[in-house]
Amino acid sequence: MGRKQIYSGGTILTMESEGTVQAVFVEDGIIRAVGTKEQMQEIAGTGTEEIFLNGHTMLPAFLDAHSHITALASTLSLASLEGAADFSEIISRLKSFANKRGIKRGEWIVGFGYDQNTLREHTHPTKEILDHAFTDSPVMIAHKSGHMGVVNSKALSYFGITAKTENPEGGMIGRKTDGGEPNGYLEETAFTSLTPPSISEEQKMKQLEQAQQIYFSHGITTIQDGLTRTEEWDLLSKMAKLHRLKADIVCYPDMEKTPQILTLHPEFVGHYHGRLKIGGYKIFLDGSPQGRTAWMTQPYAGEEEYTGYPIHSDEKVREFVRQAVQKRIPLLAHCNGDAACEQFIQAFEQAECRGEDLRPVMIHAQLLRPDQMPRLRQVGMIASFFIAHTYYWGDVHLKNFGKRAQLISPAGTALHKGVTYTFHQDTPVIRPDMLETIWCACNRMTSGGIVLGEEERISVLDALKGVTKNVAFQYFEEGKKGSIAPGKLADFCILDKNPLKTPKEELREIKVMETRKEGKIVYQRT
Repeated sequence: MGRKQIYSGGTILTMESEGTVQAVFVEDGIIRAVGTKEQMQEIAGTGTEEIFLNGHTMLPAFLDAHSHITALASTLSLASLEGAADFSEIISRLKSFANKRGIKRGEWIVGFGYDQNTLREHTHPTKEILDHAFTDSPVMIAHKSGHMGVVNSKALSYFGITAKTENPEGGMIGRKTDGGEPNGYLEETAFTSLTPPSISEEQKMKQLEQAQQIYFSHGITTIQDGLTRTEEWDLLSKMAKLHRLKADIVCYPDMEKTPQILTLHPEFVGHYHGRLKIGGYKIFLDGSPQGRTAWMTQPYAGEEEYTGYPIHSDEKVREFVRQAVQKRIPLLAHCNGDAACEQFIQAFEQAECRGEDLRPVMIHAQLLRPDQMPRLRQVGMIASFFIAHTYYWGDVHLKNFGKRAQLISPAGTALHKGVTYTFHQDTPVIRPDMLETIWCACNRMTSGGIVLGEEERISVLDALKGVTKNVAFQYFEEGKKGSIAPGKLADFCILDKNPLKTPKEELREIKVMETRKEGKIVYQRT
């Protein structure tokens, strides 16, 4: 006889409709029935575990529409620079980290999470800043977005970057005023292609387990690895083989650099093995709006001509899309600026891809224009918004884009135009806090207290769909996840308050009390 459970004693939001149910019957990790408690008891019979919700609210577990779990795991061994106020605090944190970890002279020191927009100097550090504090060790610090960073002279030497090194396609090497010698700042592919020496395999696995727990603590049971290369695949597939994955992980190999992952492991494409599946390909089309590298059709505010820049030519993107359509493989594309969005839309229009067969995903879609929306629907494209940009960088976007910033992450327009939308946090850029994301979608308040695009606000229920039902659809898993209904997995998130009854200004104060994966507790608030 299998394990049987009845959940009752609180509010249960099924996400099947606006209504609620009194109880849910689960057997062997699968939802068998919903209804009244008496009905569930009659169906379940004897030997059933009664789980009382203590007046809390249960809803389907959240699904992560886009993040990088392996990148989050890797940051757990790095110096945290998030919230650093200025260059001196960056240096202080790096030194403190090196001392605590016992890093010896000559060994690498790596930090993550600084943001030049919030630094007192309002610019990126240079190699000289790092050289002055670290004369013997190579140092590398990554920007909060992951799209850029700074290295010192030792690290430049290690990577072989000199005055003669040309800018790579889709990236830029910062130079001193003479235009030749590198100043330590590296942007887009000039930075993202670099990898410092790695930690041990067992340490990587332990950190991935810690990363899983971070997602669980936010009510998430399905997680994305949004850029999987050989190193990440080797880690994830070994974890899957050893049954060390407790969450469902959906990975997207880099279509440009590691497409062979799909051909070498076809059994993972669209199917879970050891809780790991390959969801499709990933490509990058531009950079970061807060870093002023997103590709725009019109110049940035204060610029006469500068519009950011593309990663790939139109021809190359058309070829990526042609291959994906031909092979029937879903494709995720990082697009922030409206020019990058246009490039992706046009490529699918020219490939004559229609309907919901591939469900291509426009990741971030920050500056997607209203006039582009109907075309997304025509090609069956999903817009996955990093909507917390409205809070974290909304004030920066107002400086960078002027009035255009009012339409950052246009979820309201997507809803109105019938475009399927999802929400994400691009972790480790920010923590995978779904309740904060829901708060952002409903309030659109910047950190400076400005309402950014009031007409783009959506209801709490519609925001919840963006982190449950709609994400299940994005992953072709709407038959298994995203709502509480018979036949679906018993993946649940239990909150201390009902989001539908909470004032929208207080949504981010709601706490995750418990997370369950297929009926088993994977997180409990203490």
